[in-house]
Amino acid sequence: MKKRYLIYSIIALGIIALIIYRIMENKKINNSDNARKAPSAMTVQGEVLETRVFEDNLVLSGTLEANEEIDIRSEISGVVENINFEEGAKVSKGQLLLSVNDVELRAQLSKVKTGQQLASENQRRAKLLLEKQAISQEDFDVSNANFQSAKAESDLIAAQLYKTKVRAPFSGTIGLRSISKGTYVTPATPIAKLVNTSQLKITFSIPGKYASQMKVGNPLTFSTSDAGEEYSATIYAIEPQVDIATRTLKVRAIADNKEGKLYPGTFANVTLPLQTVNDAILVPTESLIPVQNGKVIFVSKGGKAQEVKVETGTRTDRMVRILSGIKAGDTILTSGVMSLKNGSPVKVELNKSDKQ
Repeated sequence: MKKRYLIYSIIALGIIALIIYRIMENKKINNSDNARKAPSAMTVQGEVLETRVFEDNLVLSGTLEANEEIDIRSEISGVVENINFEEGAKVSKGQLLLSVNDVELRAQLSKVKTGQQLASENQRRAKLLLEKQAISQEDFDVSNANFQSAKAESDLIAAQLYKTKVRAPFSGTIGLRSISKGTYVTPATPIAKLVNTSQLKITFSIPGKYASQMKVGNPLTFSTSDAGEEYSATIYAIEPQVDIATRTLKVRAIADNKEGKLYPGTFANVTLPLQTVNDAILVPTESLIPVQNGKVIFVSKGGKAQEVKVETGTRTDRMVRILSGIKAGDTILTSGVMSLKNGSPVKVELNKSDKQ
């Protein structure tokens, strides 16, 4: 009997030992599977944010325009008798540029002047007779009307005669002429272009959200593609409303061009200062990720990448100013961000913050 109990006990102990062994082996297998499933930390570059002084500038494209520019034309029709300018030369305000033949108008003026003198004498006599009550008031009014009509006709022809002399309306440089001596010109005939380039206008448009910061007298700088030099200008006029179609505000500045280095019609790269920010947060452009409703940045917290939505401001060629979402002291991730997901484990190698 005892022998039977001993055999049963040995069998029971064996079964218990087998169960314990299987449990331990299963735990080892589960731990091994969990270790294989756990993702490894990705090594990325990052930097700790610091505040810095930032010159907040708008970089825009503009167009250079002449301060004054017109097409010279004759106000009356006729044959060009004299041309008094050289192509490409400087001319002064009021300088005679060309003359249209005025022989016919002079003859008409002489004839009208004679009639005016006769009407004047008749009006004088009628006035004397009226004073003596030798004629009626009506007769005097007719005589006076004839005199005024003759005078008006004389003034009209004199004005037409004055227009036979085409003069420069302002000082500037005259361009290539389109007519020759003896050409029959009309008011529709272009003669030459007159341009004042001693000063140039720079016209550009800014986003509407900066409209309140635009003031007459604000300075700016600009450069052109054909000259490495930087020039200064001053805002002198601002459109009174934002364009509805483009949501931009048109602004115009003026710059001196006494040396003649700049030419109207060229593009200008405009740098418009807005403000100086003493505690700006700047991040590298490659750290920003565009999403449907804006932009996000990955921040390292507790060894994991955390996605943070940010509001951006002005950008330079390498940096973007952040207005909200992150703050000084945060560690942002700057490389490999496109392959990260929210909550991904990361190992951050810190870079030195870019101060430029």
